[in-house]
Amino acid sequence: MKNPKGEARCSWFRWSRFGWCWFSPVCLIAIWVAGVSAEAQTCQTTADMEGAARTEIEAAARRYFDMAARGDTSGLAQNSIPDLAAHFAAVESAVKESQPAFSQAQPTIRSSFLLSAEGKEPLTRAEFLCGVFGPNGQTSNSSVFVLNNLPPGNYGAVIWDAKASQGSHTLTLILEEIGGSWKLAGFFARESQINGHDGAWFAQRAKEFKAKGQNRSAWFYFRQAIALTAPADFVSTLATDRLYDEAQSVQPNDLPINGATIDVTAGNKTYKLTAIYPAAVGSDFDLVVKYEAANVADTYQTYEANIAVIKALVAKFPEFRDAFDGVAARAVESSGRDYGSMLPMKEIK
Repeated sequence: MKNPKGEARCSWFRWSRFGWCWFSPVCLIAIWVAGVSAEAQTCQTTADMEGAARTEIEAAARRYFDMAARGDTSGLAQNSIPDLAAHFAAVESAVKESQPAFSQAQPTIRSSFLLSAEGKEPLTRAEFLCGVFGPNGQTSNSSVFVLNNLPPGNYGAVIWDAKASQGSHTLTLILEEIGGSWKLAGFFARESQINGHDGAWFAQRAKEFKAKGQNRSAWFYFRQAIALTAPADFVSTLATDRLYDEAQSVQPNDLPINGATIDVTAGNKTYKLTAIYPAAVGSDFDLVVKYEAANVADTYQTYEANIAVIKALVAKFPEFRDAFDGVAARAVESSGRDYGSMLPMKEIK
């Protein structure tokens, strides 16, 4: 339907770039459900909701935030939907990781939503278009939620901003209305800054790398900007969509991303790289590379191989010297066992 200004407020949103947990420093338990049917989905924003509904959703979210800040995982589990309570280990781990920051934070609600999914069977891919949309899609007042395998029902989504001396974080809580009360159905905590730098800072650095033709570094920085800007991997906004477009414009085809692999040669040996991604390590912003290894039991030999991979990678892509403080290589066996080594960039000759 259209509002009086001609902007769309739709029940369906078929265009979304966010899947389910592509990358997150703390990508946590989602909504544990299964099914294959689909019906209509609607979303009410903070401004759209009736006062009573908003009060109830935000009051429940406040209780759950306070429990997380106290480290009260038992209380959270007791107030969760049955499927989440039965698979609570990841939430418990996430609460323990984020509790020190949350306990010192002065949290504020950035936004809250009421999501309604119709039908009789779970929705394979439920897409909720929230707020005001223009002819080109999202606006500064819109958000999109994509939730997979979602049972019919009413859900609340509350996004918290939590700033503390330990850094800035966001917490996205998904609640489900059961028996007249709002139960915890999803807990998604993540940092919104790395070493004091937010998504806007990483986006600006990405643009600088792009201007210098260093597209590989630009791609990693755009992806990091998205991760810091989006409150959760299943939420997109105008800002994250724009960052996604910019990232796509520089996405490299010669790095091990999106399931691809590449070979690098060091001396008389060739190594198959299977993954590469940035990571904050203390006050540094490093690049991590994983490669296939037959056996990592001999740690001295594996260390030598790791160092060879690091040096070969930087020799192949010298632009990484400007973008990262160091490189870590992890040799990974087919069993999953691995062994890692790291070199600061200044020591990579």
